[in-house]
Amino acid sequence: MIDLLAYLFITIALIFMALGVIGLFRFKDFYSRILISAKIETVGFLTIMIGLVILSGFSYAALKIMLITLLVMITNPLSTHAIARSAFLSGYTINQDTQL
Repeated sequence: MIDLLAYLFITIALIFMALGVIGLFRFKDFYSRILISAKIETVGFLTIMIGLVILSGFSYAALKIMLITLLVMITNPLSTHAIARSAFLSGYTINQDTQL
């Protein structure tokens, strides 16, 4: 039963990431794409890691997985912000076709 719950989390994450990548092509602007890609990565990664923690049981391996998850949850928004800020400071503008 626990394995089924873990596989359900992993499946939900994979479906979310696949639909997110398909939806990513819908956006034409760099800033919209980087926002959506950060959301896809964060939510998909977190859900996969929750599934892996449940699958491995609460052990030393689960502690390592949670530590890696914490590290990624801290660095992912920072790196996305750094990329978007560098694009903004270099003068990359929003397309005129983009509606705000």
